[in-house]
Amino acid sequence: MKIIEGELSARDIRVACVVARFNDFVVDALLRGALDTLRRHGVGDKQIDIIRVPGAFEIPMVARKLAASRRYDALIALGAVIRGQTPHFDYVAGECASGIARIAQEHALPIAFGVLTTETVEQAMDRAGGKAGNKGADAALTAIEMVNLLRKLDA
Repeated sequence: MKIIEGELSARDIRVACVVARFNDFVVDALLRGALDTLRRHGVGDKQIDIIRVPGAFEIPMVARKLAASRRYDALIALGAVIRGQTPHFDYVAGECASGIARIAQEHALPIAFGVLTTETVEQAMDRAGGKAGNKGADAALTAIEMVNLLRKLDA
């Protein structure tokens, strides 16, 4: 039996973080977690680009443009969609997730999904460095692992 999996060494990868400004009090913590994780695994600041977009709904459009550029080994999508009293949450979260998945498939490019979809601000804060960890850091680990896995599969 042969097992193939990605490693967490990232010295030679280029990453773009597509970061929503909406709910920035949460998203900035996700970005800090992602950047810290990338740096700890060998990614230098010159290998990282940060692209800010208005909100989570806009992430897929920018991700498509970045994927088509072929300048990056992975993208990390960071945002926070917090349920309110209208169905707006369902539309934004759903379109963001399906758009990112579609682009990753079309371009065979790892796009780590670090977009929180929570019921409350408290849940979002818990996932942005609180008691549930930092999902931005988790997304960075996913991006690194997937880049290495795809490289192994291509070899």
